[in-house]
Amino acid sequence: MPSIGETLREARMRQRLDIADVEDKTKIRAKYLRALENEEFSMLPGPTFVKTFLRTYAEVLGLDPQRLMDEYRANYESRGDDLEQLQPLGPRTTARERRPRGGGGGPRPLAVIAAGIAVVLAVLVVLGLTGNDDNGGGDHSANTNTTATTPKKKKKRQPPPTPTRVRLRIAPTVPTYICVDRGLGTEVVFAGIIDAPRTFHGKRLRVNLGKTSIEMRKNGKPVQIEQTPNPVGFEFTPTSTKSLPVGERPCA
Repeated sequence: MPSIGETLREARMRQRLDIADVEDKTKIRAKYLRALENEEFSMLPGPTFVKTFLRTYAEVLGLDPQRLMDEYRANYESRGDDLEQLQPLGPRTTARERRPRGGGGGPRPLAVIAAGIAVVLAVLVVLGLTGNDDNGGGDHSANTNTTATTPKKKKKRQPPPTPTRVRLRIAPTVPTYICVDRGLGTEVVFAGIIDAPRTFHGKRLRVNLGKTSIEMRKNGKPVQIEQTPNPVGFEFTPTSTKSLPVGERPCA
């Protein structure tokens, strides 16, 4: 009849599982699974864990856990390896000291404290034993990839390009005489009375106005004109606007 370890190993091999697979299914460290298969039960913290892990291992492999548990009790617990008996904490007391005052039958404080400590220790050991084993079947931790987001830099608003030509729009409010040329000594572009808006283009424009009852826009921006009954003149470049004296106005 095969032993406990042979039964576990043969069942695992028949199902083509390795220790890492069983570790992942049972959450028992690989070194304890190997100890069960090799019947090295002293490597486990105590009989309580041996029986717990043995039952879990057998259920995962589809074996009868009760038969393996009975065989373990018969072959190993009879040897005095059972460590489940807790030693009393503190000095021994006499029967008279242990007897509760007043004849009450309530639980002894020392026994309650010992039981509580044992439960806490057992929980901590189980949590440590069922963690991932670095020497077992590899690293089963999942790598979480995080994508770093780089804040977008605000683009600086670029200033509009400096115009290289003049676009002059003249809109009279009443019929008005105007004379336009493109600089001193150039031919006159227009001379006459207008009663509707006119637009002129050039790298440089000179204007002679018979009246100031007009609206002018240079490259889309309004030109401030001082209201006066006398004729006025202006010279426009892409970057400047200046008044012209009488002798420098076109058609003067």
